[in-house]
Amino acid sequence: MTTLKTPGWRSAVGTLAALGLMALSGAALATQQAQERREGRDAKQDAKQEARANKVDCKAADQKSNAECRQDKRETKQEGREEKREIKR
Repeated sequence: MTTLKTPGWRSAVGTLAALGLMALSGAALATQQAQERREGRDAKQDAKQEARANKVDCKAADQKSNAECRQDKRETKQEGREEKREIKR
């Protein structure tokens, strides 16, 4: 009588299961990273739009010099960059 040797099959199935789980966890990580990038990009774009609007308002109000309005815009954009860095951490 011949007996089947199942340890080879068990090992192959275990290996395939492990590879499948690793692939799923990699996909979940990629999805999380993509979401973080998207949120960071959105934060930076929002800061840029806010900076533009602030500069236009600043120039229209004529309360500050053009150089001071530019500096305000730079500071607003820098805050957006910092927010993006915080999101990615």
